[in-house]
Amino acid sequence: MSQSQSQSQSQSQSRHGSQETVRYPLPQQGALDAPADWQRLRSQCPVATVELPSGDEATLLTRHEDVKALLSDPRFARPTAQDGAARLAPGGAGGAAASGSSDVLSLPAKGEPHQQWRRRVSKWFTAKRMTALRPGMTETAERLVDDMVAVGAPADLKAHVGFLLPVYVICDMLGVPAQDRDRFSHWSDALLSITRFTQEETERAQTEFVQYMSGHIDAKRENPADDLISTLIQDSASGEGLSDEELLATAMGLLVAGHETTANMIGKMVAMLLADRRRWERLLADPSLVRTAVEEALRFDTNLGFGLRRYLTEDAEIGGRTVPGGTTVICSMPAANRDEDVFDGAEDMDLGRSPNPHLIFGAGPHSCLGQALARTELQVVLEVLSRKLPTLELAVPVDDLERVEGLLVGGLRTVPVTW
Repeated sequence: MSQSQSQSQSQSQSRHGSQETVRYPLPQQGALDAPADWQRLRSQCPVATVELPSGDEATLLTRHEDVKALLSDPRFARPTAQDGAARLAPGGAGGAAASGSSDVLSLPAKGEPHQQWRRRVSKWFTAKRMTALRPGMTETAERLVDDMVAVGAPADLKAHVGFLLPVYVICDMLGVPAQDRDRFSHWSDALLSITRFTQEETERAQTEFVQYMSGHIDAKRENPADDLISTLIQDSASGEGLSDEELLATAMGLLVAGHETTANMIGKMVAMLLADRRRWERLLADPSLVRTAVEEALRFDTNLGFGLRRYLTEDAEIGGRTVPGGTTVICSMPAANRDEDVFDGAEDMDLGRSPNPHLIFGAGPHSCLGQALARTELQVVLEVLSRKLPTLELAVPVDDLERVEGLLVGGLRTVPVTW
């Protein structure tokens, strides 16, 4: 969308008294560009009313302080099917993860039950375990890069590396066959759909996914192995683990989250670094910047997706304003990560930025369980690419990159590269 279109949209926004109503998602010009409205909303309307594609209204937070405070508040969690929260898409369409409509995928949303679930699963995502997995990840990434080079330039880095590495890693952790990755990708997209799939298509995909994963869990009961699902089954058999419904939801949720978001982030990270050649050259000159470069790519990402939603079960004070119970709140972590009150030179990508208190993995009791895994995969990809393909560059102009549309998660459709 052009700047004039964005201005026209802003001029056509309605008002409820003094409260501005903005259409959401916000318009963006290029695939890597930040919405022009972020800075204005943070300074003028940090607790904004937004109209969703469904026509329902929600509240959008864009300041770092407000987003962090709400995400850290243990009283509030993602909407569930019983909340009557704002619908995302027209007619209530959207995947189970989007609509909260599936009891099959339900997990403890908050409080001690949620923390118990996290404790049972989180031991598979510790920094220590990631350190142990790192050599294998590096070997896989090197093989994938070699395969891409063998195919020849130009090539789609997302398809050859970005998608495959997280799939292989999470499939190995869960003990599911990686050769089913195309089916996993389809089911994941359906469950994360806002407008890409119809409700009927989403429900059919969910049914197929449930049947597949239920069969896989049954097989693991018969023949356990050294994987997360087998371990959770054994814990459940002792009476201290998850219920059958929670086990199924956990397996499905981890398979979706374990590859979809990281696969997209790998592509976006590489595109951001190659979009300005000085960034890539700085990394090549100082490989010790890999860790901080990954954190800065996470902070600098404008294309995260829809944002984390929270349902207010009671009135809450946010940004000096009382937001009533029953409100659906959208926390825009990417907007918060461009907050000049927290990040000096927030609009610049500084590969050495430290500290870097970005909110891309959320905050508080619902922060991303797999963030150590995601960080490790991103670091491994950056290390391998900078070492094996120092001449890497985008094969198309930055303006030709296209965003993933219609899903809860953001990304680039392809990342064409040459070397």
